Amino acid sequence: MSAGPSASRAAADTRWAGGAGETWSLRTVPLQASGSMWYVSTRGTAPRVDFEGALFAGYAPNGGLFMPEELPRLGEGTLRQWSALSYPGLVTELCTLFIGPELIPRDDLEGLVQRAFSRFRHRDVVPLSRLRNGLNVLELWHGVTYAFKDLSLCCTAQFLQYFLEKRGTHVTVVVGTSGDTGSAAIESVQGTESVDIVVLLPQGHCTKIQELQMTTAQGENVRVFGVEGNSDELDQPIKALFADEAFVRKHNLMSLNSINWARVLVQMAHHFFAYFRCAPSLDGPLLPPVEVVVPTGAAGNLAAGCIAQKMGLPIRLVAAVNRNDVIHRAVQRGDFSLSETVHPTLASAMDIQVPYNMERIFWLLSGSDSQMTRALMEQFERTGGVSLPKELQSKLSAAMTSESVGDAAITQTMARCWEENRYLLCPHSAVAVSYHYQQMHREASSPARCCLAPASAAKFPEAVLAAGLTPEPPEDILALERKETRCTPMRKSDDWVQMLRSTIEDMGRRRGVTS
Repeated sequence: MSAGPSASRAAADTRWAGGAGETWSLRTVPLQASGSMWYVSTRGTAPRVDFEGALFAGYAPNGGLFMPEELPRLGEGTLRQWSALSYPGLVTELCTLFIGPELIPRDDLEGLVQRAFSRFRHRDVVPLSRLRNGLNVLELWHGVTYAFKDLSLCCTAQFLQYFLEKRGTHVTVVVGTSGDTGSAAIESVQGTESVDIVVLLPQGHCTKIQELQMTTAQGENVRVFGVEGNSDELDQPIKALFADEAFVRKHNLMSLNSINWARVLVQMAHHFFAYFRCAPSLDGPLLPPVEVVVPTGAAGNLAAGCIAQKMGLPIRLVAAVNRNDVIHRAVQRGDFSLSETVHPTLASAMDIQVPYNMERIFWLLSGSDSQMTRALMEQFERTGGVSLPKELQSKLSAAMTSESVGDAAITQTMARCWEENRYLLCPHSAVAVSYHYQQMHREASSPARCCLAPASAAKFPEAVLAAGLTPEPPEDILALERKETRCTPMRKSDDWVQMLRSTIEDMGRRRGVTS
């Protein structure tokens, strides 16, 4: 597979933006001489690590999230070169910048990316559907589990196995899911000797198909828990587990949630690919802007878009959320606080009140102010709410706009898109498309716009029926009903942390790890 122009050809048009402060210092640096890319905690003080360290760590030791110490600033010449690349080619170029050839040589990287996408059903990996009334839908769901998580997790798993083979070691992955991450993570590592995986799903808060994709996994290295609670609640025992540094070291624990930098890195390609497919023309003296509408819960795709912006991609971001609107309130008025409860919605994978990747966005937009980021996030964790400083809220609202969409608008959007295009949207994609339809009526002329579609409608037959439409499940989805299931309940009366510990210790004994 050709990955497009080499790093050296793009180097002359690439600048590196880094450091603290409102104005990012820019200097031209040949990529070959740029050295390792280092990662720092959004909360400061923690030692910096390379890509391998960030991949295996997940959270930084001080509870922060890893971000690049410096960002490559891409010039217009590089962007025009990249516009001809395939989606895997873009992933390769981005990973070349953020991993470094001393960790994964270019030839090895190309092979890993090629293997990662080998099971995708569409030859373009991420096709664009151009529909009526200027509606562009970028389909991120052609992987094994019919959701966008396949894109980043299949690559992350390849990187993980590459380093594990070199180390001759084993890891245990612990994943909390709101619906799609769990199945994509299982598929990416199921049957792998060097990886065990433990998944926590919110029982009754996923669709039946989402649950079956996890509970029918039969790999010996897979354990699935059905938690009596929502996706925010099941994150708490995971964070408590990772706070025990001795236990983490003993069992080589890591996370594949979107706290993991590797996932955000791959998700940056969504925004570049959306831009190149939807920009009206790249031939003029200035590159035109494209609006990218991001349906979001934990804000991983949103953080990826903000980083792409900082790198020079001329996109305007729209954060599209359901009734769980903490991100919307933060953008509109600086109110970053929990609601009284998580609202169950048709877009269930976005039923999240703690969008942890907003920490990355706050750090990025504040000019890498780790002291302020740490104070904000510690107050949020302690009290459940914080008012953003006026300057930060101003930068946030300049970087993106936002929209909150209820279930009625979701079903109306799904019905309208079907009527106009004979095209089935999943409820999460409908959150993004609802914004597009609203803007059509608000604006005399709209900018070029791309709506990210995170999942196939096949995973959400309940929402399709609620929209008055007929589900069209493919055979491999139907076959889930006939498979044996395995899932251990985690009831509210149980000690969730101890259950996790016992399971991980049991999996360790199977591999010969002593207590």
